[in-house]
Amino acid sequence: MMSIRILLADDHVIFREGMRGLLEKEATMAVIGEASNGKDTVRLAQELHPDVVVMDITMPDLNGIDATRQVKKKAPQTKVLCLSMHSERNFVLAMFKAGAAGYLLKNCAFDELTRAIYAVFSNKMYVSPQITHHVIDDSLSRSLETKVFSTVLTPREREVLQLIAEGKSTKQIADLLHRGVKTVETHRRRIMQKLDIHSVAELTKYAISEGLTSLDT
Repeated sequence: MMSIRILLADDHVIFREGMRGLLEKEATMAVIGEASNGKDTVRLAQELHPDVVVMDITMPDLNGIDATRQVKKKAPQTKVLCLSMHSERNFVLAMFKAGAAGYLLKNCAFDELTRAIYAVFSNKMYVSPQITHHVIDDSLSRSLETKVFSTVLTPREREVLQLIAEGKSTKQIADLLHRGVKTVETHRRRIMQKLDIHSVAELTKYAISEGLTSLDT
């Protein structure tokens, strides 16, 4: 059997190193790259064409949910397996809506991680038993059609919101997104209007609640 080519996406270096060390002991798995933020994850997925991306949700510059959406658009053959500390319903549903093929929690045993990788690589869905109830709930279809993970905002607006919450200035955001300062200011104004939030502190609180960023990024 050919090795399953894996890209690790997590902003904690020690966690990535630990995962790499364990996965590289598996004869049928090969870690071909690592990324510490969502933007690098999308770039490496395009460059390296991994079979599976093991994706965290809370990462700087671009969160794992929006990174998953971009990976599935730009490298559709790549499977995304979410490995997150978040067990809340909104995160689980948002990741699957973005295109993830599996979701498990960071407190899982290593053999569950390998089972999940094999499952998504084989075009199956994998859901951690700890969060299965979120996926099989009768209201799943309705939830995916309603306001999951700030669907009121466009993908670009979510990127801008995340960067605002991470303390970036308008000029820094413009540079990161390769857009003009006035364009970023327009995005900022629209975000505040859509969310009816009018301070950076409240925007930051909202971004944290939606998994766009965290207090420790």
